[in-house]
Amino acid sequence: MTIISNNDIAQAIYLSSKDKTGHELSLFLVRVVKFLDRKRFLGRANDVLFRLKKIINREHGIIEAKISSVTKLHEETKKDIIHTLKKRYEAREIILLESLDERLLGGIKIEANDEIIDASLKNKINKLQEYLIRKV
Repeated sequence: MTIISNNDIAQAIYLSSKDKTGHELSLFLVRVVKFLDRKRFLGRANDVLFRLKKIINREHGIIEAKISSVTKLHEETKKDIIHTLKKRYEAREIILLESLDERLLGGIKIEANDEIIDASLKNKINKLQEYLIRKV
């Protein structure tokens, strides 16, 4: 028995729907939902959709970056982050999803492409503490 992963389902949906538009795409999506129901995969739909979105974004050169900070970021800071992430991931477009997190004390934390860039003050203090108490 072969196990079908959510990523496999998302990839199959993407490849099968890639060239479809309008009514043809609508019919295809109805068939996909019926297939998921018949195979009892509807409970996995949220994860499949999440993975499908990642596949589509990757194909179009789009990166979604979650940014956490203590205060709202200035526009110039956002532009710098977008420029850096575009260069780092060779992306055409960066979508910033901002959230405020008072636990950070200061700095920022960026999550993009299954990677975490932790430039928060809390993280820097923890690293300094580890350095100071390590055995020489």
